[in-house]
Amino acid sequence: MKKIIAPSELIINADGSVFHLHLTPQQLTDRIILVGDPGRVDMVASFFDEITFDVTSREFHTIGGVFKGKPIMCLSHGIGPDNIDIVINELDALANIDFETREVKEQHRQLTMVRIGTSGALQPELKVGTPVIATKAIGFDGVLNYYDGRNDVADLEFEHAFCEHVGWNPLWAKPYVVDADQSLVEQIGGDDMVRGNTISAVGFYGPQGRELRLHLANPDLNSRIESFRHNGLKVTNYEMESAPLQGLGRMLGHRAMTVCTIIANRMNHDATPNYKTAIRDLVATVLDRI
Repeated sequence: MKKIIAPSELIINADGSVFHLHLTPQQLTDRIILVGDPGRVDMVASFFDEITFDVTSREFHTIGGVFKGKPIMCLSHGIGPDNIDIVINELDALANIDFETREVKEQHRQLTMVRIGTSGALQPELKVGTPVIATKAIGFDGVLNYYDGRNDVADLEFEHAFCEHVGWNPLWAKPYVVDADQSLVEQIGGDDMVRGNTISAVGFYGPQGRELRLHLANPDLNSRIESFRHNGLKVTNYEMESAPLQGLGRMLGHRAMTVCTIIANRMNHDATPNYKTAIRDLVATVLDRI
């Protein structure tokens, strides 16, 4: 029996577009570049040979086009894991739900999604400007914990060892650890990219150990994270979206990964706001390889 999605669960706008992204199934491409900043979409699209559409809704800005003969689109997801929950579910709906009948399609359509972002390093040897692939993403956000089958895509042994080592606060959401799509890592990654293990934090300040006027509940968390080792692996960097992207991508049968340029080193207290050239170079590299 085919599954039919109720109007309350998947809201379709009057123009036939999906609720938040305002994209139609006809606009969806199989290759998708994801960025946080809506303004960065224009920069990515400047590499396209042809522009086919430009849609903006809230923080979600999408430009579709063609790059070296390949249909492609760049979409901004804004900041934070909650936005990733919206973006991945709506992209999958565009691919795998018939918007006329609301039936889940029998034939699955797989999307390839690469998020290009910025990040803070947690290991002293990672220099500013280095691109780091989230080979494993460690979700502090809890998004994946709301879905059945979460344990089927997670590295439970890594999760347990990590929580034990850092003394995980029981008031926080339980972390989950998800691998990027290995074939996509091999396709996008080269000797010019570090393979890392990336934390997706639920916020920018306290959740990443930054202290302004409010005191931290666990002020030594970052030093504990920096010293964590599991089967020779260590945590390399912080950002805010890779874990739900890779987790939901795996659960929905898509290829997903994140690669971020290091713009600050939390251990060395080093940072640069002049990172746009490095991001532009990374975008050019990913577009050539996707």
